[in-house]
Amino acid sequence: FWGLLFAVFLVRGILPFIIVWIANPSLGVGQVIGAAFSNSPEIKSYLEASKPLLLLGGGMYLFFVFLSWLFLEEKKYAFLVEGFIHRQGVWFYALASIITTSVVYLSLKQNPILALAATIGVSAFFITDGFKKNAEEKEKQLLDPSMSAWSKIVYLEVLDASFSIDGVIGAFAFTMSIPLIILGNGLGAFVVREMTIRGIGFITKFEFLKNGAMYAIGVLGSVMISEAFGAEYPFWFSPAIMALLLGLFLFLSIRNNRIDVKKVASYHK
Repeated sequence: FWGLLFAVFLVRGILPFIIVWIANPSLGVGQVIGAAFSNSPEIKSYLEASKPLLLLGGGMYLFFVFLSWLFLEEKKYAFLVEGFIHRQGVWFYALASIITTSVVYLSLKQNPILALAATIGVSAFFITDGFKKNAEEKEKQLLDPSMSAWSKIVYLEVLDASFSIDGVIGAFAFTMSIPLIILGNGLGAFVVREMTIRGIGFITKFEFLKNGAMYAIGVLGSVMISEAFGAEYPFWFSPAIMALLLGLFLFLSIRNNRIDVKKVASYHK
């Protein structure tokens, strides 16, 4: 309950306002909150002007989430090239530096504030990524009886918050409406938690489904970055690409399961 309350109502409820406020420092906190429910043309112009900043910062964050998974994370390989790239994991930080430098250089030519948005997105990634990786080392400490219950709760909530940030940032690729972002992320968090609790055994049968989700995140990040520099896509483009990728990797998972079943059957003959 407390995890759901913290992740949904605090992180997913407050973070969108904070992101919009950072992108519009000329607006007060009260004005940002009011802007979410306002039809004022002036407020809308502020939000529209900040859209490239939100897209670039969020796009850099999501694209680095994808690259980190592709280069560094242990995974079930859907394609041979994934194994090759994973073996080159040492190059992730070099590639991240080159991408950051390139995007900042292009941003400075168009709008210096865009460069700041890009670096904020990259910084946010490495901060949250640090929390996530630290979780593996801290997990054993949760079983230590000398660690207080309050310390365990605080640690788990901070970790939960770091995972919630991905969904909030990705939502800006689909809409700039804060009420819709809060509603969508809140419902999404509840559905994902219920699926995880009640159907974790069923979900884990599809080994490549996470691969599809990570490729979708990579595409979404790329779309957000290109839109920040002026590219335009129809509203259905990102959802369609994400659905196609998830569908493809679901198919690959089902096919792989059938191959494994045939192997087991032939072994017992």
